[in-house]
Amino acid sequence: MYKVLSKCPICNHSLKIVKLKCNKCNTIIENEFSFSKFESLSKDQLKFIEIFLKCRGSIKDVEKKLGVSYPTVRGKLDDVINALDLNTSFPEDEAYNKTSNNNEILDMLENGKITAEEAMNLLR
Repeated sequence: MYKVLSKCPICNHSLKIVKLKCNKCNTIIENEFSFSKFESLSKDQLKFIEIFLKCRGSIKDVEKKLGVSYPTVRGKLDDVINALDLNTSFPEDEAYNKTSNNNEILDMLENGKITAEEAMNLLR
């Protein structure tokens, strides 16, 4: 069975689901149905989410499972967040998040998890 298409292969515009059919009794339902946000994700993004959830959101465990660095995991997570249009930020959290992220980056550098160059890029 094929994965449902959410974008038109000709013009890349969003498709609508208009017909559903029961394989057992052949009931057909016609209407306009919507896709979940997850239908727009690539196969790689879905696989990343699956691993992320299996690791219960532990970036360290995802690093080990995928054999990649912390910045790579964060980049993949950011890609999924952007693809799902979940990129909402709260102004009151920005100062805390920046300080927290900077401390996390410095800890990773200190523990040898990232290089000095990766730390500099992340701190920018």
